[in-house]
Amino acid sequence: MAERIQISIVGTGCIGTSIGLALREAEQSLLVVGHDKDVSHANAARKLKAVDKTDWNLIGACEGADLVILAIPISSIQETLRALAPHLKPGCVVTDTASLKEQVVRWAEELLPDTASFVGGNPVVLSKGSGPDAADADLFRDSLYCITPGPNVHPDAVSLVSSLVSLLQSRPYYLDPAEHDGLIAGVEHLPQALALALANSIMHQSAWREMQKLAGGSFEQIVSFLGEDPDALSNLLLANKANLVRWLDAYAAALSATRDLIAQGEHEPLAEAIDQEVVARREWLRDRREGFAEIKPPKAERTGFMRQFLLGRKPRS
Repeated sequence: MAERIQISIVGTGCIGTSIGLALREAEQSLLVVGHDKDVSHANAARKLKAVDKTDWNLIGACEGADLVILAIPISSIQETLRALAPHLKPGCVVTDTASLKEQVVRWAEELLPDTASFVGGNPVVLSKGSGPDAADADLFRDSLYCITPGPNVHPDAVSLVSSLVSLLQSRPYYLDPAEHDGLIAGVEHLPQALALALANSIMHQSAWREMQKLAGGSFEQIVSFLGEDPDALSNLLLANKANLVRWLDAYAAALSATRDLIAQGEHEPLAEAIDQEVVARREWLRDRREGFAEIKPPKAERTGFMRQFLLGRKPRS
């Protein structure tokens, strides 16, 4: 009987556990090993059968792995790569799920040995929460999954990660790491920075004592972008500061223009401005439902993942 391919998932929160659940449904000959600093998360992933086994030790979980998936915050990736580098199996491919790519790719190039390859990844998904309890095997289905290889990565490593994306029932979207970070700053990190500004401008006013009684879903939804980990969010925003500052400047100009429209007190110009953005939002939601027609490469065969190993075509750097 052929030896099973080992995939090690470092980080068994919502994303990592969802990957494990999706891989289990793929019915491939895989051994999925989970690791998390939070042992309760690792245990929950095992109980959900998202992983075949867990290992409390990072090195123990990843030794012998053919593919390592880092589903952890960007603030933990550099040290994790440094710790794993001497212990990775020759031919191993490492990927991640962080929302920033240029810095992560640079760390991987600096820290990983020539016998391992790194391919950046970022699944564009709408999760319903955090932690393994929010995991869903269908989280990635029909969504885009950004793949951001560095300039020196071997094509076989990119092919392997693309096949992984196919197993998750997602679709690969190939981007340069720097391009990815410029784009993601506007649609993910800018809303988080705006949540900080909104909370700061409202929740520390003397009127907040009474205002909080009236704060409903809209306010809660926006400030929830702050999350629960101040250090992690601070590190994330600072890691993409150049791109984020440009988007903040653009937003400041748009906010000033909106302020002027409201201050003028005229219905028609304000209604026209609102209508323009309502139409833009409707078109975006339509394009997302339709899978963004311009990003429809031929979907990789689900057997492609296995074939790379069974035919002895292990990725190399």
